[in-house]
Parts: sequence; C-alpha cells; structure tokens
Amino acid sequence: MENKKVLIVDDQNGIRILLMEVFSSEGYTTFQAPNGKIALEIVRNEAPDLVLLDMKIPGMDGLEILKHVKAINKDIKVIMMTAYGELDMIKEATDHGALMHFTKPFDIDEMRMAVNLQLRSEEAGGWYAVGS
Repeated sequence: MENKKVLIVDDQNGIRILLMEVFSSEGYTTFQAPNGKIALEIVRNEAPDLVLLDMKIPGMDGLEILKHVKAINKDIKVIMMTAYGELDMIKEATDHGALMHFTKPFDIDEMRMAVNLQLRSEEAGGWYAVGS
C-alpha cells in the first residue's frame, strides 16, 4: 500500500481537513484542492490513485473535473461526494467513470472502508465495486 495517493477536492475547508487526517492516518499520501484548477494541477503533477470529488464546487463543477481527470488518466479512481438532491448528476458521473458516491453528511467509517477497498483490492489482484 506504500505510495498510494488520495486527492480530496472540496470547496469546504473543514471537509478537506477531516478527510486528509483520516486518510493520512490510514497511511496514504494526501493532497487537497479547493477548486478544479488546483485539483487538475495535482492530478497532472502527482498522479493520485484515487480522487474524492465533491459534485458542487464553484467554478468548475464535479462532473467537469471528473471528465478532465479521466482525460488525463483514465485509471485514476474517483469517488463522488454529493449533497442530497443531486441524484440526476450521479448517473452522469457514473457514466463518466465515477465508481460510487457518498451523500453528505457521510459516514466517515464507510468512506474509509470504501477507499481502502478500492486502493487495497489492486494489491490482492482483484477489483471490487461497492455502492453507497
């Protein structure tokens, strides 16, 4: 699991800090971005293994960021974070390669398990998809 990188993209600072603490303590290298422009710079420069991506971000929304991330590297795993009521966007995100989504407020332990499953399943040679 060494060197697995997680990028957290959310315009809410508190959520970024919480998720960085959780995934740093799990042993991942973490990066954060408050907007799409910074997120895509990190994707290009750091090649994260997984991106936790908020749907609603001022400027470039989550779907647009998702499309750019997949264009840069289709193998980057993406888990969407959404507010209640954005279910129409979920299907489109899944169509563009998002693995799953969490509705805010989410259970941090469920998210931790989902990320661990996605990043550690590669080592076991298997790939598993889970839904929220």
